[in-house]
Amino acid sequence: MDHNASKGSILQNSDARAPVSLAGCPVHDLKNRLRSVGLRPTRQRVALGWLLFARGDRHLTAETLYEEAQRARVPVSLATIYNTLNQFSHVGLLRQIAMDGTKSYFDTNVTDHHHFFVEGEDGLVDIPGHDLSVSNLPEPPEGMEIARVEVVVRLRKKGE
Repeated sequence: MDHNASKGSILQNSDARAPVSLAGCPVHDLKNRLRSVGLRPTRQRVALGWLLFARGDRHLTAETLYEEAQRARVPVSLATIYNTLNQFSHVGLLRQIAMDGTKSYFDTNVTDHHHFFVEGEDGLVDIPGHDLSVSNLPEPPEGMEIARVEVVVRLRKKGE
C-alpha cells in the first residue's frame, strides 16, 4: 500500500484498484478533531491526545499524564503537558475540575455531569447528569449569565 496521502483522507492501493479511506483511523480522526477546534495537530498534541482519549472517559492530572507519557516514551516536558491540557480545555476537548485550589483534574467526558471526589484517594468518579438536580440558583450579577453548574460531592470511607 502506498502511504502517501492524496487529497487528505484517501490512500491509494498499490494496484490502484480502490481507494482506502482513513475515516475510523484513530490517529487520523484525532488530527481532524484537533483541526476542527483550531489546533494544529503537532506531534506532541497528537501523542498526548492519543494518551488522553484512547482509553475512553477518564479523569487525570497533569502529573498522571506526564507519567503515562514517560512510560510511552513520548518526549515531553511537564510544562508542555500543562500547556496542552489547558489548550484542550479552552477549546472544549477536556473539562477542567479544580479541587481545593491546588489540584486540577482533566475530564475527557465533556458532557453535562457532576462528580464524586474520593478523599484520601484523590480520585474523581462521574455522577451521571440525570442523577442530580440543582435548583434555586441565585440570579447572576447584571450582565452575566450562568454558563454551567458543576457539583462535586466529597466522599470518604465510613469511620474516617
